Amino acid sequence: MRKIAKTRATRAKHVKAKPARGSEHKSAHVMLMVGTRKGAFFYHSDAARSRWTSDGPHFLGHIVNQVVIDPRDGHTMLAASKTGHLGPTIFRSTDMGKTWAEVPHPPRFSKPENGTAPRTLDYTFTLVPGHPSEPAQWWAGASPPGLFRSEDGGLTWNEVAELHRHPAWEKWGGYQTGTPDGAMLQWITIDPRDPSHMYIVTSEGGVFETTDKCVSWRPMNKNVAVTFLPDEFPEIGQDTHCLQIHPTHPDRLYQQSHCGIYRIDRPSDEWTRIGRNMPKEIGDIGFGIVLDPRDADSAWVFPMDGTDVWPRTSVDGKPALYRTSDAGATWKRLDRGLPRANAYYTVLRQAFVGDGCDPLGIYFGTTSGEVWASSNAGSSWKRIAEHLPRILSVTPAVL
Repeated sequence: MRKIAKTRATRAKHVKAKPARGSEHKSAHVMLMVGTRKGAFFYHSDAARSRWTSDGPHFLGHIVNQVVIDPRDGHTMLAASKTGHLGPTIFRSTDMGKTWAEVPHPPRFSKPENGTAPRTLDYTFTLVPGHPSEPAQWWAGASPPGLFRSEDGGLTWNEVAELHRHPAWEKWGGYQTGTPDGAMLQWITIDPRDPSHMYIVTSEGGVFETTDKCVSWRPMNKNVAVTFLPDEFPEIGQDTHCLQIHPTHPDRLYQQSHCGIYRIDRPSDEWTRIGRNMPKEIGDIGFGIVLDPRDADSAWVFPMDGTDVWPRTSVDGKPALYRTSDAGATWKRLDRGLPRANAYYTVLRQAFVGDGCDPLGIYFGTTSGEVWASSNAGSSWKRIAEHLPRILSVTPAVL
């Protein structure tokens, strides 16, 4: 098991912003873990989120798809990395990132059955701590599409054979084509009421649901459009960029799809396209979506230009968020403090997040290497980092 010491941190940098009032976490330590094409960078603040300290780079030169701290113990961290000499792997820290060790058994595909072609893991894309009732469990999504599970705190990973050997798996997302970075299993969502109830997303299959801890699966894509296919509403074939379940009203889910913004209220299995209520000149194409943990009707999106050439930049070079407070019936533009022109960047699916505090802190990282923060639910914005490599993920933790 290879060990890697904490890389030399840059000198602390500070950004002033208006203090957040009424935080539920009076003595909280707020941490942002930023994964980039060339390493990871951490940012720290207190509950006011008025002053940020930088820490990094870590894993300089490595592709770091995501860094996550375990909310169940508050100190174990996992980093999904792709390195020049180790290939795709996972690093683990038990001292808040001071030192790291490569896990002894990172995700790998097993030898296929029935003479089918073997699959080689390209990278681990997303890391998800398990349900609070299962403190040693972690989940991982990978490219080519694969679901992996750890039962020992992230040290040993095994593929979820019930999914990968499903007779429809190749059709659902087991192939290796797809997005510019390859097809992947890109989202894992656990019902907070029941660890056996999960949703996953593949980049060319859409949303899938299990209610028996991965033993059986079914597609859940009704009424989600795929405008580039002959059949606009197929059973599978959607590219759901982001899927969020509301933590206190878990029958309410939102998704940002390749072709629109949708909401569903279970037990219904049919999605409603709430993105049609966005301004027509902006559209409802984007990567991420953030929910208000105290209000199931409130959500934020970050639209990008989804016109015919799909430049994947902020619309007209004028970045803005849009918020709904009525479950998608209406949307309000939020851009105070953001660039007014000539800002042609994109915010990727794992780089747009909320911290759960009150008022809600919202953060996004850009493909041009900037991190932006709001301590007042998006009403105003401050840039807290710039000149970073392309940002792949921003993951918050309130400790």
